[in-house]
Amino acid sequence: MITGSQLRAARGLLNLSVSELAEQTGLAINTIRRAEGTSGPAPITVANMNLLAATFDAAGVVFIPAGEQGFGVRFKSPDVIAHQPRRKDAR
Repeated sequence: MITGSQLRAARGLLNLSVSELAEQTGLAINTIRRAEGTSGPAPITVANMNLLAATFDAAGVVFIPAGEQGFGVRFKSPDVIAHQPRRKDAR
């Protein structure tokens, strides 16, 4: 199970805006916001969740299942590079 918090964290790890993720997946911005808007299971269809999971997987993100330290996300490899900052003045 992937949580809304994990989706939000994965998008942040890649430095993607909601609109950029929507463009990459073809999902509506509201669908992504709804998915990310909870700490529990994302309230979206299985097909949409599979699409998001596949998109993040292709970008090098791994979803970590709950364990002693809770849910999480990380890069598959230290060689994965996040997208460039969205703003020119971002560091």
